[in-house]
Amino acid sequence: MKIKRILVSQPEPSSAKSPYFEFAERNNVKVDFRPFIQVEGVSSKEYRQTRVNILDHSAVLFTSRTAIDHFFRICNELRITVPESMKYFCISEATAFYLQKYIVYRKRKIFYGNGKFSELVDVIKKHLDENYLVPLSHIHKPEIPQLLEEAKVKFTKAILYKTISSDLSDLKDVNYDILVFYSPSGIKSLLQNFPDFKQNETKIASFGPATAKAVKDAGLRLDIQAPNPQAPSMTMALEQFIKKLNKSK
Repeated sequence: MKIKRILVSQPEPSSAKSPYFEFAERNNVKVDFRPFIQVEGVSSKEYRQTRVNILDHSAVLFTSRTAIDHFFRICNELRITVPESMKYFCISEATAFYLQKYIVYRKRKIFYGNGKFSELVDVIKKHLDENYLVPLSHIHKPEIPQLLEEAKVKFTKAILYKTISSDLSDLKDVNYDILVFYSPSGIKSLLQNFPDFKQNETKIASFGPATAKAVKDAGLRLDIQAPNPQAPSMTMALEQFIKKLNKSK
């Protein structure tokens, strides 16, 4: 079997410098992108029913740009004016800079980590007197509340958006040699859209332990797993797999 077509279950990269484009050229393969999941905001009516009052909190903890978008959307819909005294704690510097879309950055108290939630918690531990609001999707990493509880942080989860399966019915007649997944929700979407999916010769690649587990729990064969000691990125893992496959012929 020669690898010719790969489908990545994510939106197409906005940057021309994406490693996927270089990978495709080097290996003479066609890489298509299609998000298997989409984000849908919780309505202001649904949010009111949770009885979580945003203004009861002195700090907001953001794990993604999506969380920022939906936090300010809900504030706008509920006509809540976020006080200038509100502190913001972000997973990374890039996420913190994204706040500029909604606030005057230099006038606010903003803290950030290096991309790992555990390291952000170390920053938060220096501010344990704050009452944190944590905007999340209805499906989120269990380590988020777990690490906050272990650190004795006072916080409230605010479910502001949902991750739902995309409609992939137009892909029915499209055959790919490799399907690439980055989240358990992507696997769920595959099986919701194609309940009779038969893997056969199709290779499945997954990124991260939670996605790998979802592949196996679904009874599918996991052919490529990243990150691993030899391949810290998905494109490296794919490239190594293709080279190994070509050598075995």
